[in-house]
Amino acid sequence: MKHENIADIYKLTPIQQGILFHSLYTPTSGVYFEQFSWTLNQEWVVPVFARAWQYVVDQHPILRTAFFWEDLDEPMQMVQRQARLPFIELDWSDLSPAEQETQLEIYLQRDREQGFDLTEAPLMRVTVIRGGPETFHIVWSYHHLLLDGWSVPLVIQDVFAAYSAMLQGQAPRLSRRRPYRDYLSWLRRQDLDEAQSYWRRILQGFTTRTPLPVDHGAGRSGTAHAYDKSQILLSPEQTEALQTLARQERLTLSTLVHGAWALLLRAYSGERDLVFGTTVSGRPADLAGSETMVGCFINTLPLRVQAQAEQSLRDWLLALQQRQAELRQYAYSPLVDVQRWSDVPPGERLFESIVVFENYPTEAFEESGLRIFQQTNYPLTLVAVPRRSLTLRIGYETRHFDPGTIERLLAQLQALLEDMLDGLDRPLRDIGLMTEAERHTLLVEWNATAAAYPQDACLHTLIEQQAARTPDAVAVVFEAQQLTYAQLNARANQLAHHLRSLGVAPEQRVAVCLPRSADLLVGLLAILKAGGAYLPLDPNYPAARLQFMLQDAAPVVVLTEARVADRLPATTAQVLVLDRAWPTIAACATSNPDAARA
Repeated sequence: MKHENIADIYKLTPIQQGILFHSLYTPTSGVYFEQFSWTLNQEWVVPVFARAWQYVVDQHPILRTAFFWEDLDEPMQMVQRQARLPFIELDWSDLSPAEQETQLEIYLQRDREQGFDLTEAPLMRVTVIRGGPETFHIVWSYHHLLLDGWSVPLVIQDVFAAYSAMLQGQAPRLSRRRPYRDYLSWLRRQDLDEAQSYWRRILQGFTTRTPLPVDHGAGRSGTAHAYDKSQILLSPEQTEALQTLARQERLTLSTLVHGAWALLLRAYSGERDLVFGTTVSGRPADLAGSETMVGCFINTLPLRVQAQAEQSLRDWLLALQQRQAELRQYAYSPLVDVQRWSDVPPGERLFESIVVFENYPTEAFEESGLRIFQQTNYPLTLVAVPRRSLTLRIGYETRHFDPGTIERLLAQLQALLEDMLDGLDRPLRDIGLMTEAERHTLLVEWNATAAAYPQDACLHTLIEQQAARTPDAVAVVFEAQQLTYAQLNARANQLAHHLRSLGVAPEQRVAVCLPRSADLLVGLLAILKAGGAYLPLDPNYPAARLQFMLQDAAPVVVLTEARVADRLPATTAQVLVLDRAWPTIAACATSNPDAARA
C-alpha cells in the first residue's frame, strides 16, 4: 500500500479481533464470509449501479479498510483514501430460467471459495448478472470484519439512494453517518473492571460447557470444515400468534426464541444449568448516532439459563428476558476476557451454539428472493428472522451433524414455540418438543400392534410356540443376564413341574415376592404352566401389609429368594426360596407340562 493512500490506522475492536483470529486460524473454511444475493425484476442501468456502489465505498471509511498483523505487536486496521470496488458483470440472458438458477448456485459456491485477502481493501465485491431485459441477479459479498447485520440495510439504502440520484443526473446526498473510529473511542472509555465483576458473578460455578445434540453418524462424507444450513418458516398465522403472545406477556419475540432454544438444549443435554451464546447489537445508546453507523458492532456473549422443572414458563421467560437486558449493559465485553473470567477450564470453549435474532430492517430486499450465506466459527448457529413469517435457520458444521439431525432440531424448535401458545402458566416439565409427526409415529404407528390371537391360547403356550420356532433368540435381558426362548421355557417348565409336586393346581394361588429379575419372569410363567394363579407381593411393602395379604389370599406356595425370605412374615404356606432350592428344581423335567384343567 502506498503511504500517501493511507487515511487512518487504528486498533481492532474486540469482536474484530475474534473474527480475525478465527479467519486466520481456518483460512480455507469460509468462516465469516458473508454473501447476500437477490433478484431485481425491473429495468436496471448497470453502469450507474456500479458508480453508486463505488460512491458508497468512498463515503464509508470501514468499507476501505484492510487488516494487518504480521510483524506487529497486535493487529491493526488501515483505512485507505481510495479503494476500487471489484464490480463484475455477467450476461446469462441466453440461458433458460432453470439454467440460470443452476449456474447461480455454482457461482455462489465459487464466490464463497474465492474468499478475501484481508490485507487488500475493500473486503467486498459486487456481481451483477443479466438474466433478461428486466431480470438482474445481484451478488454482494463482504467479510464480517467490516459489517454486522444491522449495517447491511444501511449500506443498501445508501447504494439505492445514490443510484436513484445518479440516474437523474444529480449528485447523491446521503445521510451523514458517524465514522466507525468513533466507536473505538467510546470503547476505550468503558469500565472493564465493572464488566469483570458482572461476568464473574453471572458465570460463577459453571464449569462445563453444555453438550450439543450431536449425531454420531455425522461427518461421514464431509470435510473438516464443511458447512451447511437448513431452515423452516412458521406460517404467518403462527408468527402473528407468537408476536401477540409476546405483547400480551410483555415479552419479546427474541425471548421466546431464546427460551425455546434453551429448552431444546435442556432436553437433549439433560442439564438444568445451560450456557449458549447470544448476539447483541453492540450499538451503545449513549453513543449518539450509533444506530446509523456502518461497521461491525455485533458481539457474541454467553447467556446462562437455569431451568427448574417446577418453574412456570411465564416466570422463567420473564427472568430470561431480565438476564438478557442485564447482559446488554456489558455488550462491550471482549468474549476472550469473559471466557477467562469464567470457571470453565482454559482452552475449553464456554459455549458451542449461538442464537442470532436478526431484527434489523430488510425492506430493501422484500419480494426479491433474498438468499443469505453466513458462517460463524461455532458448530451450531440458530438464526431467527422475524419477518411476516418467522424464519428459523440453523447453520452447522457437517462433521458434527447430518441433515436429518438438523431437520429434527428445527421441527422440535417449532413444536416448542407452538406449545408456548397453549399458555405460559404451565411448569417447564409440561412443555414438550414432540412434533406432530413424532406424536403420530409414537401413538399410531408404533402402537399399531394388533394381531390375530387364538381364542384358546394362553401366554405360556405362546411362549412354548415361540421357543419351538426360535429357540436361540434372546427372550429376556436383565442387566448382564440373558435367557433365550429355549432357556426361559425350560427353566419355567422345571419350576412348573416342581410347583405341581407342591400341590399347585387350578384354583390354587402362588404368592410371588421377588425383586425385579429374570427369575421373576421365570416364576410367573411357571405358575401359569402349573395351572395356578399368581399373587404379586412387593418385597418393599410394610411387614403388616404383607402379612395381611398372605392371610387373606391363603396361597399354597410363596416364591421368594434368600435376601427377601428372612423379612417375610410368618405364613402357613410353603416358602420356596428359589436360589436355595434350584438344585432340586433343576432335576425336574424340562418338557412342557400337560395343560392343567380346573
